[in-house]
Amino acid sequence: MTSTASRKSYGVKGAPYAFLFPATILFALFFALPIGYAVWLSFRKVHVSGLGLGAGARSEVWAGFENYSEAFQDSELLHGALRVLGYGCIVVPVMLGLALLFALMLDTDRVRLAPFTRLAIFLPYAVPGVVAALMWGFLYLPDVSPFYYVLDRLGLPQPDLLDGGPLYLALSNIAVWGGTGFNMIVIYTSLRSIPAEVYEAAKLDGATPLQIALRIKIPMVAPSLVLTFFFSIIATLQVFNEPTTLKPLTNSVNTSWSPLMKVYQDAFHRGDIYSAAAEATLIALATLVLSFGFLRAANRRNQQEEAR
Repeated sequence: MTSTASRKSYGVKGAPYAFLFPATILFALFFALPIGYAVWLSFRKVHVSGLGLGAGARSEVWAGFENYSEAFQDSELLHGALRVLGYGCIVVPVMLGLALLFALMLDTDRVRLAPFTRLAIFLPYAVPGVVAALMWGFLYLPDVSPFYYVLDRLGLPQPDLLDGGPLYLALSNIAVWGGTGFNMIVIYTSLRSIPAEVYEAAKLDGATPLQIALRIKIPMVAPSLVLTFFFSIIATLQVFNEPTTLKPLTNSVNTSWSPLMKVYQDAFHRGDIYSAAAEATLIALATLVLSFGFLRAANRRNQQEEAR
């Protein structure tokens, strides 16, 4: 009896691990292992003997931090990071501002066709990034865009959105169009979880809808705003689809416009997977540092507010 009971107890205790085992295996094979392999490659390089001809003329050797040193001195990677910084300064505040505005508007009692409106705002997020970039690229081209035709018929100026400074606005528009709906749903879900008694008490105190939004709703959905900001930073640092898709349409987007495009260029066009692995590792570390620093600052601010 004791042996049977102990086996049953062991089986119950081991059940959670049995359920986690398949997910753990998939995580290790398709996430942890590739990351570890990329880090390992970043410390290697190819050593060429003589003219590089014949068997054994090329061998993989330990490089230490040489690839990282070259990455820090690479002007193309630095310029790509600066371009992404300017791109993010446009995308993140505009996208989160619109998402918060739409969520607050949908959370009011006077809104009509709320389910349809939520779906319409969220729908662009369901469009794949490459398809969205192709669609907007078509709308940006002066020769085929219906917008340019309307501007021409009205005698209005026709700006070239794929050249110079407007290119940042063109790329940012694609990201804002596709990402606002997702962030809106996150914030709207948080708004719907606020008890109705809070609003009723504010109305009894004479608060207007604008005061309720500014003093109650926005502070109470601050954790959701932090979460969406966190996701937006990661997506901004990893921008790749939009500039890569628009590259054939304009000469203003080069092969290293963003850091990830530089990684792709080094890995698959130059064939230098070791330098590409070092650059990818640096991008991952930068994402981790920025995200961790922002979350720590947000947590510290929340603790200070709770202490008050």
